[in-house]
Amino acid sequence: GSDIGILHGVPVGLKDIFYTAGMKTTACSKIFADFVPNYDATSVVKLKEAGAIILGKAVTTEFATSDPSPTRNPWNLAHTPGGSSSGSGAAVAAGQCMGALGSCTGGSILGPASLCGIVGLKPTYGRVSRAGVVTLSWSQDHCGPMTWTVEDSAYMLQAIADHDPKDPSSSRAPVPDYSLSLREDIRGKVIGLPRHYFFDPDPGVNAEVVAIVEKAVVELEKLGAKIETVELPSLEYVRAANTIIMVSEAYAFHEPNLKSRPQDFGEIVRARFRIGGLLSAGDYLQAQRCRQWSKREFAEALRKVDFFVTPTMTQPAPAFEGYDPNTTLMGRSFTAPFNVTGLPAISVPCGFTEAGLPVGMQIAGKPFDEPGVIQAAYTYQQHARWYEQRPAI
Repeated sequence: GSDIGILHGVPVGLKDIFYTAGMKTTACSKIFADFVPNYDATSVVKLKEAGAIILGKAVTTEFATSDPSPTRNPWNLAHTPGGSSSGSGAAVAAGQCMGALGSCTGGSILGPASLCGIVGLKPTYGRVSRAGVVTLSWSQDHCGPMTWTVEDSAYMLQAIADHDPKDPSSSRAPVPDYSLSLREDIRGKVIGLPRHYFFDPDPGVNAEVVAIVEKAVVELEKLGAKIETVELPSLEYVRAANTIIMVSEAYAFHEPNLKSRPQDFGEIVRARFRIGGLLSAGDYLQAQRCRQWSKREFAEALRKVDFFVTPTMTQPAPAFEGYDPNTTLMGRSFTAPFNVTGLPAISVPCGFTEAGLPVGMQIAGKPFDEPGVIQAAYTYQQHARWYEQRPAI
């Protein structure tokens, strides 16, 4: 490609679901404990072609689902780094690598990025090849970069974005030069705030997180953006649709092992995947209908606004003590809407709670408008400069 060398000498980590030739890819599960692929995932090939140095594998939660991760949050070791790209998020936040590849099915790039105080970029569905990446939910899985800054994410995306004949869902849309988006300008852009779901008081949503993101929105307005409230009624159902599609497709992928080696799955993961086997074709189709409704509704709103801006997560990083893994399946998800609709989204640090835990702001845009999303995030980042704070480790 034209960008050979764009990541020359850059140390990069890989979530342990990306195939690496001659190196174990375990998905942190007993099922894959001894699995050594004989080829690299397409995105890994592309990183190497761009000159990146692959440092090794980052821990994930088993098969990129379930929580909590065995990894700790560099900002506070008593707290989780989020899942499922937990190792990727923690490694970047701790300064162990410049960037890491994560994957996102219900928010697994954006969530850990927010909780670890780094940047996570979930590209449009089909923008980055999923070939050679262990499947969780083929119609919702996305791969993308997790880095300290927006510009590092732009360069990593440049290296890995492309059409790949090995991935049937891979897009043929031309790949722009993302470095051209690294300029500060958001004047005249219209930001849509879906207040009723993301900003209104809700018992499951942390008020401090919302207040910090509200402040960041005011900063965007000062930088020249226009703010408009948007209504997206389908948001109430998106979490359910995301979960039903995810566990149904995960069951289809894992069914042979669930039948022959059930004891080798972790208890939570086994139970979660088995739910997929109990759902009917009708349940799955209803979830897909909800997805089409969301896609239409979001597309309509994006004709009037350039971006949606929201908190990335409903909470700051939770403590390990007393952590209930089922909380990740219940309640609101601020990231799942963009996995269901396949829209590009970025999480950029926008402050800290009183307890010193990072908070991320999520910016989502039109399909394949990674350039616009990157530019909006970069403009905010350069103004707010949260990346200058590092965890004391």
